[in-house]
Order: sequence, then C-alpha cells, then structure tokens
Amino acid sequence: MTSPQPFVRAFLVLLFFCFGVCEAASDVAPTNYRLGAGDSIRISVFQNSDLTLETRVSEDGSINYPLVGKVMIGNLDIGLAEKKVAKALLDGGFLKNPQVSIQLLEVRGNKVAVLGQVNKPGSFPLVSTTIRLSQAIADAGGVTPTGDDRVILTGTRNGTPFRREIDIDSLYRDNRPDEDMLLVGGDSIYVPRAPMFYIYGEVTRPGHYRIERNMTMRQALAAAGGLTLRGSERRLRVVRENAQGVPEKLSTDLNDPVIPGDVVYVNESIF
Repeated sequence: MTSPQPFVRAFLVLLFFCFGVCEAASDVAPTNYRLGAGDSIRISVFQNSDLTLETRVSEDGSINYPLVGKVMIGNLDIGLAEKKVAKALLDGGFLKNPQVSIQLLEVRGNKVAVLGQVNKPGSFPLVSTTIRLSQAIADAGGVTPTGDDRVILTGTRNGTPFRREIDIDSLYRDNRPDEDMLLVGGDSIYVPRAPMFYIYGEVTRPGHYRIERNMTMRQALAAAGGLTLRGSERRLRVVRENAQGVPEKLSTDLNDPVIPGDVVYVNESIF
C-alpha cells in the first residue's frame, strides 16, 4: 500500500504556493490606478530579470528605464503604463514580444485629504479610480457625533477648481447614489461641525447640542433631558439672530423648528 505522506506533502506545498500567490496578489493595486508623481513602482519583464527596476515617478511624470531611456507614464493607469514600456522596448528593437508588469510599491502621488469632524483625519492613498466619497470618509473612521450631515468636496476637474456640498445622509435616505462622487488625486473632503443650539434654565442637562434634521423645540427639550420639576413648557424663550444678524428675544412653541445658533431658555413655572 502506498504511503499517503508524499501526497500530503505535495498538497501542503500546493497550498503554501497558492497562499503565497493570493497574498502577493492582494498587495497589487488595481490596473486602473493612475500613476502620479512620487509613486514608487517595480517594473519587471517576463524572462528578462536584468530589466527589473524599482523607481519613482518623477515630477514631470517620467521614469528612466534601461535601454529605452525616458518614458512618460504619469497620469496613465497601470495597464496603459505597462503597454507603453513594452512598446518602447519593442520599437527600440530590444525585445520581440515584451511582457511588462508594473507593481505599485508606495502611493505618494494620488491622495485625498479628509479633514474636519472625522475620527481619523489625514491624507489617504487613492489606490483606484473607483474610490468614492463615502469610502474615503469610512477610511477616515467615519464622522464624529459632532460632525454635520453635509460635507464639502473640493479639488480640480478638467483643470478647473471644483467645489461641491454633498448631503451624506441623503445618499442613503433618499437613494441618491449619483451624489456619492468619484474622487481624484488632490481632492479634499471637509466635514464641518454640525449646527448647534444652546439650552439652559430649568432643564436636566443644560448645554449645547447638535441640531438633528427637522428638529423641533419639543425634541430640543428631550435632548437636554427634559424639564426639571420647576420647569414650564409654556414659558420657553429663545434668543435668535434676525436677518440683520441682531439677536432678538422671542416666545416659541414646542412645535416650532430649532434654528442653528438658537439659545433656548426654559423659565420656572409660575405656580
């Protein structure tokens, strides 16, 4: 009877090989990633190990490659950059059928900045041309409790400065995936602080609170923990800026909306 050990050994070798290939493949950027200045890459040619090169894309988008010299690959996706290097080798008569592969080692050229009210603000590599706004915010740890639903996206599109306010909540609440914009290198996402109101007087937890969507005075009282035993719902007062920016003292109803910057005061009950 044949011993099973050789088969087990062969299976383990195959499993190890597959794991190594899969793990290596996970480190390779998508072929639609556009190379930018400062990106570090490794170029290799099948069965031509002497043509393997690790280099960075220069500020003008070029690299210096053995035999062919200067090759412009900046702003090309990885697949097109591979074809351009292969064509240079072919046109120069150095190889008859060059099979070129490019591996992205470090992203420095294509990044987006996520700033403001997020848990991990910073600069993040844009490793694909299919990265959208929501994914970049998720990479930054998501919006903090004090962050606004509306974010500001700035950058450049077709050589022209670009700015757009996007309601993140409506992407999902109102099913508007078209607003979840594709990002390009150099974009900045700013999450501002959410609008706040201020409440004091006869409430359990006086202080400042985030204004939720379509918030009413009744909900504002609830956010502050409700009234104390001495508080009166009928004796609410609010200080609010008018159209000229001058603060005014107004009476208010529980069903009235809360406006950003409102200062709500809850008086004691008369009785």
